[in-house]
Amino acid sequence: MHKLASDQLLTLESYARQRKDFRARVMAHKKRRTVHLGEHMTLLFEDRLTVQYQVQEMLRVERIFEPEGIADELEAYNPLIPDGQNLKATLLIEYPDIDERQRALSALRGIEHVIQLTVSGHAAVRAIADEDLERSNESKTSAVHFLRFELAPAMIDAWKSGAVVTLAVDHPGYDARVALDADTRVALAADFA
Repeated sequence: MHKLASDQLLTLESYARQRKDFRARVMAHKKRRTVHLGEHMTLLFEDRLTVQYQVQEMLRVERIFEPEGIADELEAYNPLIPDGQNLKATLLIEYPDIDERQRALSALRGIEHVIQLTVSGHAAVRAIADEDLERSNESKTSAVHFLRFELAPAMIDAWKSGAVVTLAVDHPGYDARVALDADTRVALAADFA
């Protein structure tokens, strides 16, 4: 997929006028790209539209309209757009209770490194986590991580042919597996263009 350029963004005024409809479109789009991995982990698979929405929202909230500020936002978010051979996801570790979340984030140190994607008939692919900066330390992991799954051409072909695709996490503090439903498989297959 092509990276997002500044001339493809809406101005603050245009975005303010279109925001309600644009947001509704993006939320419907994200629904097919969201995978719950157990009770407390959600992966949102990013693409050009989800990144555009995030950038537009940041520009809106921060009232950024200078070219340098826009370029900074694009530099920060463009790496989340898949390049045709991979999938990229934002991992959210979600515990509503603050105390429970703090305990869980301590117990789940390193969890971002044990998430795997498997296309039936192929070896599992382990997520490459947080390439921009480390989000775990000796005492806890972060509630948000950025993941990249690199797929071989044969895996992509199998995916497009309807192979079963599963996500799994195998950590002493958290174990979960899920098969992607047909809608999600089709939505994510578009990232391999």
